Amino acid sequence: MARIWAGTDIGKSHHHCVVLNAEGERLLSRRVLNDEPELLSLLGDVLALDEDVVWAVDVADSTAALWISVLLNHGQRLVYIPGLAVNRASAGYRGMGKTDAKDATVIADQARMRRDLAVLRSEDELTIELKILTNRRADLNADRTRRINRLRGQLNTIFPALERVLDLGNVGPLILLTGYQTPAALRRVGRKRLETWLRNRKVRSPETLAAAALEAAERQATAVPGEKIASQVIHTLAKEVMSLNEQIAEIDKLIAARFREHDLAEVIESMPGIGPLLGAEFLAATGGDMSRYADSGRLASLAGVAPVPRDSGNVSGNLHRPRRYHRGLQRVFYTSALISIRNCDASRRFYERKRGEGKRHTQAVLALARRRVNVLWALIRDGRCYEHGLSAPAAA
Repeated sequence: MARIWAGTDIGKSHHHCVVLNAEGERLLSRRVLNDEPELLSLLGDVLALDEDVVWAVDVADSTAALWISVLLNHGQRLVYIPGLAVNRASAGYRGMGKTDAKDATVIADQARMRRDLAVLRSEDELTIELKILTNRRADLNADRTRRINRLRGQLNTIFPALERVLDLGNVGPLILLTGYQTPAALRRVGRKRLETWLRNRKVRSPETLAAAALEAAERQATAVPGEKIASQVIHTLAKEVMSLNEQIAEIDKLIAARFREHDLAEVIESMPGIGPLLGAEFLAATGGDMSRYADSGRLASLAGVAPVPRDSGNVSGNLHRPRRYHRGLQRVFYTSALISIRNCDASRRFYERKRGEGKRHTQAVLALARRRVNVLWALIRDGRCYEHGLSAPAAA
């Protein structure tokens, strides 16, 4: 049992630390620069009060990374309380104002009273690298989606017929838009020359793409005001999307290579529907350490695929999806469940059975995702790969 509790409200440039004793009395309150010498000085001052201390933070990564590393490298016990929990708990404390000192006090006091907070541990270098790479890929993918949406919007203002027939998720239409953006330009070049131009740039099925583009051009004879500048913007956006596609392809290769270096890669990838990218996202979210979860239900709760009750009064058995869960981890299990329905007979039969019970598509996929959490948790626990045709390992 600790004798003092130190709560840190994490900020970008400064943190605020408050230390409480067993009676909830404040022993120390300090604003400290997010810089190693300052943090080490704070650590020494708190340990001078009492070496039996539990540290608590409201952020588990990002701007808290240096402070967490300092504490873990010095063998300190560190727990995490989510920022939303701190915000809600603050309403139960005296005073309506919000300050860093008050938030740090709430964090320390919650750590003093609660025994269900997650303990932060050091992660291996490979897991941290996968987390950085998958976050970077998510950023690039979001940038690509934004640019494709802008490209569609701009193209629709001057040439809606072409926007309707192009699938901008493929590289061929993007290459087309780097050269031709208006109906008049497409009519001038003609089908044969356009096919040759696309073929020289190694576009797949140039005949089909050229025919669709020329058919769209024949449907519009009107030149829209601002067409010249809009064409330049479309050309630039198409180039940017192609560049982002190349960056995503490169980072996908890097993620796959780093994922397969992990000890659990073979076990995770043996699950139907999980490849290197989803496997890397799973490791980034969980670290692959199933000892953090007492059972598969804890992992399912984190992934948001375990329904939670919302009963009140005479209403019981009212189950809903939880409001707090790890979005990335839910994506891993939901997306892999969708893939496994197409590629795995057992998953498809389970899905069809749930549909036969009257569940909607999303409900059936979530039910399958919940079942897959049990299986993957047990496979990692036992250190063995999934085998088709065998019964799933026990999850409890």
